[in-house]
Amino acid sequence: MAIHLEEYREFLEKITPDVRDVLDGSYQEASRVMSPAGLQDYLDGAKAIQKLGRGEDLIITYLQEMPLVAKECGEDIIPDVVTSAMKLSSMVSGEVITLMISSLPTASRHLGDAELVRGYLTFIHQFSSTAARGLRPMLNHMDELLSKLTLSGLRRWANFGAQAYRRDFNNLTKYFDLESADSRATLQKERRGVLFVKTQRKLNFYLRALWARDFFLRPTGADYTDFRPYIEHRIFHLPDAVDDLGDIPGLELYRATAAHMAAHLMYTRKALSAEQLSPAQLFFIGFMEDARVEYKATQAFPGLKTLWSRLLTANYDGAVEHPTMRLLENIALMLLDAQVTGQGDEAISAFVAKFHANIAIKQDDTQFSWLMGVELYNLFAGRREVPSLRILERIRIPYRDDNRYIWTMEEMTWDVGFEYVPASQHQVRRQVSVIEMANEVDCELAGDDAQEIWTCSTEMYPYEDDLENTQSFNQMWGKEPVSEPFHYHEWDYHIQLHRPDWVTVYEKRQQRGDPDDIRAIIDAYRPVAHRIKQIIDLLTPDGVQRQRGLEDGDEIDINAAVDAMIAIRMGEQPNPRITMRNVIKNRDLAVVVLLDLSESTNEAMKGSDKTVLQLTREASTLVATAIEGIGDPYAIHGFASDGRHDVQYFRLKDFNQHFDDEAKSRLAGMKGGLSTRMGAALRHAAHHLHKQPERRKLVLLVTDGEPADIDERDPQHLRFDAKKAVEELYSQGVQTYCLTLDPHADDYVKRIFGQNNYTVIDHVDRLPEQLPVLFASLTK
Repeated sequence: MAIHLEEYREFLEKITPDVRDVLDGSYQEASRVMSPAGLQDYLDGAKAIQKLGRGEDLIITYLQEMPLVAKECGEDIIPDVVTSAMKLSSMVSGEVITLMISSLPTASRHLGDAELVRGYLTFIHQFSSTAARGLRPMLNHMDELLSKLTLSGLRRWANFGAQAYRRDFNNLTKYFDLESADSRATLQKERRGVLFVKTQRKLNFYLRALWARDFFLRPTGADYTDFRPYIEHRIFHLPDAVDDLGDIPGLELYRATAAHMAAHLMYTRKALSAEQLSPAQLFFIGFMEDARVEYKATQAFPGLKTLWSRLLTANYDGAVEHPTMRLLENIALMLLDAQVTGQGDEAISAFVAKFHANIAIKQDDTQFSWLMGVELYNLFAGRREVPSLRILERIRIPYRDDNRYIWTMEEMTWDVGFEYVPASQHQVRRQVSVIEMANEVDCELAGDDAQEIWTCSTEMYPYEDDLENTQSFNQMWGKEPVSEPFHYHEWDYHIQLHRPDWVTVYEKRQQRGDPDDIRAIIDAYRPVAHRIKQIIDLLTPDGVQRQRGLEDGDEIDINAAVDAMIAIRMGEQPNPRITMRNVIKNRDLAVVVLLDLSESTNEAMKGSDKTVLQLTREASTLVATAIEGIGDPYAIHGFASDGRHDVQYFRLKDFNQHFDDEAKSRLAGMKGGLSTRMGAALRHAAHHLHKQPERRKLVLLVTDGEPADIDERDPQHLRFDAKKAVEELYSQGVQTYCLTLDPHADDYVKRIFGQNNYTVIDHVDRLPEQLPVLFASLTK
């Protein structure tokens, strides 16, 4: 149910008919691009603007322009715009505030990013306090200015005019009206070669042509010396403008940078370990990881070698601060192109030859980059030729990013990733009274795309004299609660793209059973449970351990300190790692045991008198008992599907819940039915895992067949989607392992889960015993 304008009745009564007409028209546009929360911010902002008392033009401009701004850079910018307008109200007239708001769609289109638009608002506020007379003419020419300047360039251009003509009001107005020669000359001086917003569409097409998928690119202010592009939350942050590099056009530099960052994203599956490494060592390891992903990219797209080679051999102005830097730039070219020689340096030539000899078979191994990077560092350290970190980070390879992605990838969470969150997920849930429910409900059959969900907070009873013996309507007709809809994309292997918001997952509850059934299972498998306990005892955390060889420990390591003093007296460089620390070794693991509860689980397995569901229940009981003994946080969930619009997800036991009677009754009452849409269930299991603080995360899937659903006739579609889901989870630090009871699973399970990430159970009666043992082997 949409947010009603009647909630703002007091505001509507104060505005004129002209403003009301504008609001009626603009509200329809706003409702198409904003969520209910955004619409509320939009109307609250209108109320705040109206209270400023600066005329109708200001509020009309606000109502008309804000939907366009929200469409360009998101609805979260609305409160910032309102705050900025209120700050300006004490410094400039209402007409200038109106001009500022009317310039926002242009600024959003040219800047292309919400953070840069916030920077634009900050710049306007600061400028109004130094040269308020120049604000009006500057805002009138904002389209032309932002089409030629970055935000930082605009700030420098404006600051020059404000300082040069701070006491000459006539020339100040001419400067910001673009009428003076100084204004045009400074504008030309601050103009950059290629603006990101003018090349973003070309870059998107370029990357899509190479890797057949979309990437998310954002402009970032690059107005300081040591700026380097970076990847954060799977979004590429590129400079908002670049200059031509000699005879290399800026567009080519953008392409090289975007392709290099895409190679990191496509070919990095595991974060590198930064434990006990110095900043210089981190740089050299990242240097070799750059070479690894570039090798993989050039194997798939040979033309990238030419693109990157041009930038590695470009002529740069000025001399290097340290001779090692020129050598490193040449090494980067030698690693990219095996035909380039080492110019007489035998040690470097041998190192590069070792890289080319092993990269073909170790191109997917990030540990290879780690070892080669440390070896390269040791090579220069042995020569005493390692420059400072400041000099290293200024290496003249302009298309490479700062490599933060290769160190922090496992810390990323799916919830804050790059995915588009549709307005259908921005639902508002409200508790209402019986009267509101009876009078205001517009549609009794509202679907999952409703903007508001109402819940009656009062129990309603039939008209009976004896209320104590009367059931409420909820008790008579109520159902187990259903969660809000969760929308997930699905991979289409035909077009090699995700279908956005294609699958809808609902969390539902299975009926309770008798917890005594679970206790009976534990008693029946008591001999097996004893053997499992012996395995579990071996997984008990080691407790306190001592770590030596630290630079910044808690206490002095006497042996290491003595060795360091001996080295000093012998005139050698001492080892600075002379401290140690006592640390507590705990298991850092969270697990979701995900059960396939499709209709096929009701069938008896060949070679057994039990159904798949009974075996799955017994196995889940034993693995829960085993994990309880270790203390790892774990959850037992199940899933089934009835088409893409109704994937049912059952939380039988949650992370914060003990294996008590409530969990046992849910496990005892689980039933099989419907189909198996595996990819959506895996993504939703990861959604719950990412809420856990543990670093290691595991989804242990128990199934009896391949992915299938009633609305998908192509048997390969859901297989490829499940494979893509496994890859997505792996890139986010979630391991997926499949335990299948299908004797014919070898035809497909290896392609979905990978070489060593599945087990086919040949003897189904051994499932209750094998599942806990498998868990122990995966998590030791």
